[in-house]
Amino acid sequence: MFMNFRRIHKCQCVRLLTTGLVLCMVMVCWEELDHHVVSHMRSYTYRYLVNSYDFLNSSFAITSKHQHGKDGADVGVVNYPYLINHPGKCGGVGGGDDVLLLLFVKSSPENFERRQAIRDTWGNESFAWSELGANVRVVFALGVHPDVGRRSGVQRALLREDQSYRDLIQQDFLDTFHNLTTKLILQFHWGHEYCPQARFLMSADDDIFVHMPNLVTYLRQLLSSQSGDKDLWVGHVHRGAPPIRRKESKYHVPDDLYPWPSYPDYTAGAGYVVSGDVAAKIYHATLVLNSSMYIDDVFMGICAKAMGVSPQGHVYFSGEGKAPYHPCIYDHMITSHGHATDVRLLWQEATDPAVYHRSRGFMGNLYCTAVRVMLLCRPYYQNTYSCMAAFT
Repeated sequence: MFMNFRRIHKCQCVRLLTTGLVLCMVMVCWEELDHHVVSHMRSYTYRYLVNSYDFLNSSFAITSKHQHGKDGADVGVVNYPYLINHPGKCGGVGGGDDVLLLLFVKSSPENFERRQAIRDTWGNESFAWSELGANVRVVFALGVHPDVGRRSGVQRALLREDQSYRDLIQQDFLDTFHNLTTKLILQFHWGHEYCPQARFLMSADDDIFVHMPNLVTYLRQLLSSQSGDKDLWVGHVHRGAPPIRRKESKYHVPDDLYPWPSYPDYTAGAGYVVSGDVAAKIYHATLVLNSSMYIDDVFMGICAKAMGVSPQGHVYFSGEGKAPYHPCIYDHMITSHGHATDVRLLWQEATDPAVYHRSRGFMGNLYCTAVRVMLLCRPYYQNTYSCMAAFT
């Protein structure tokens, strides 16, 4: 029996080179990988073993000496003046009309095309009333353009837009990522002041798709249930999420702002719904909690935790991901994220009456369940609907 030493040496060289390449990759990525793994281990340990966020009330509370000015007005929260406002959107100051849903769309000043697509599709109030029999009020929450050079031109365009549609709510703060919490406060304060009778309040990004018929059906089912429209905060829930400490990340939160290893549970800010009583609780929380946490959905979680409110997960509320395009998904879809350019096409497909006929009956249900399993239960598929949604 003869051995080919040249082949052995060649194999050994290949193995050595491969091993060296893998080690180099591990060394390059280890710091980020180690930080990611360790931070999640700490956060889950804190969330599920310690599971106490009592520090939030004391650490984020506005100190009493700063709560009131000389005239007795609350100065813990900066009250930015309104540049565009519609106090009568829900029927006048103090409320008038019976509103099923007050829907805030968080939009940037220059995103006119996104707002127009929403008005023409899922945010069309006339469609909600005529086709669904639901009184839905849709408004767009805005700040001012951050670029000083473009600000006046954009503002003139916004005023013209609002003259046509009467649905913009704008305050005098810079519309930037780090002011998203300010925009969240705007929503809950405006709702408390001008639309307190709304049974539900929804907050959504302007690149989200909302299947309005399915959402209205869901809300009406809640109203007819035993719990009714109380204690509801529903969306795509993040549990035990750790703060991101990498300075290069958009979501970087330094230790001096939030030193603890885990955030309280919160829903993805892309789209969530709260009942009227929860909206009132969040409003009161924003009056006494420091809004220095600039990640708005995390601040929402802090406010809710301080008020004793817990989020409820719903398998058809999307997180940061986009839902698959398929009629068997549309039949149950409530929100999907990442639709900056295809809202009109998706609306046409998702609300086609044929969608509902296809999934009806035993065979239709069986077919759609199989399709959803193939679409939603793939490895590494995340940030939108979970595998559990396939069987719902």
